[in-house]
Amino acid sequence: MEPPSSSSHVQPQDVTYRENSVFAESFPSSAFEDAPEVLVEDRRWRSYIASPEKLVWRALAACTDYGKQPSSVVLSTDRVVKRLNGEHRGKHRPTNVLTFEPPPGIPGGDIILALETVVREAHKAGKPVSHHLAHLIVHGSLHLAGYDHHHAGEAREMEMLESRLLSRLGVPNPWKPRS
Repeated sequence: MEPPSSSSHVQPQDVTYRENSVFAESFPSSAFEDAPEVLVEDRRWRSYIASPEKLVWRALAACTDYGKQPSSVVLSTDRVVKRLNGEHRGKHRPTNVLTFEPPPGIPGGDIILALETVVREAHKAGKPVSHHLAHLIVHGSLHLAGYDHHHAGEAREMEMLESRLLSRLGVPNPWKPRS
């Protein structure tokens, strides 16, 4: 699937960052032969995460042992994700992350995230936005690798793998209640 073209790639802006991320160190470029393209369609992502591209690349690097990697990750908005969710899944509402498989024989795939939903969910759970975004990138990457959560056993397996992969990034288990 082609990423939405209604918005252009946003260059870094002078923004006050509200969060010091554990993801600020440089990305290990050896993790991918061809690094996935990260498109920041809405500059508001940068007001929550100082370097969203680095966070995405690090989260994907944590998943390299578990199958396919996306060719692109799009940090978009609720409006765009709502449209795509309606067109491709028949659900006319935004969701936090959409994952699109590539056509047969083509590597990659696309992961698209909705800013407002990601921020709202992070705040409701009392988590840093960077941690929630890392979780959703890992989640989307596992979907591309064939993991799913339609049944209780599948969901538990996917949750355990997500928490193991996130621990590599210093992100607490998202499935463990916070005290």
